[in-house]
Amino acid sequence: MTVQFQPGETVPEFTLPGSDGKEVSLSDFRGSKVVLFFYPKDMTPTCTQQTCDFRDDYSKFKQAGAVVIGISPDPLKSHSKFIEKYNLPFLLLADEEHKVCELYGVWKLKKMFGREYMGVERSTFAINEQGQLIKEWRKVRIKDHVKTVLGVVADGEVRP
Repeated sequence: MTVQFQPGETVPEFTLPGSDGKEVSLSDFRGSKVVLFFYPKDMTPTCTQQTCDFRDDYSKFKQAGAVVIGISPDPLKSHSKFIEKYNLPFLLLADEEHKVCELYGVWKLKKMFGREYMGVERSTFAINEQGQLIKEWRKVRIKDHVKTVLGVVADGEVRP
């Protein structure tokens, strides 16, 4: 089943364990814009680049009134090492059962070197202060992605 959200649609609520040691719900951030990015695995080259790109522009996201949150199937212990190694200033959430990944339609059949497996399709969701989708990006390519997201979040308008 393919899950896709339309701009202006309220995105699904969820609660996951966070790298701050607390249960984190999307609704905790009502009143702020949220950039929710799903990535496959801590410490891998592409995921590290993506996460560090968000880190490097984090102050600009804050200026735009946005909170940045990363989600992967990795456990909190892995997230803690990732945060420490790369000095990440935002929350990482552990979706070990991939329930939120499924809810957002980013848990997909993937292929690498002729092998098929289930995993996270790199995706980003920009969400407004009311919990509605501003824009979604699926099958994300890293180059210039964070700058593109920042531009949309700074503008903040929901456009079909």
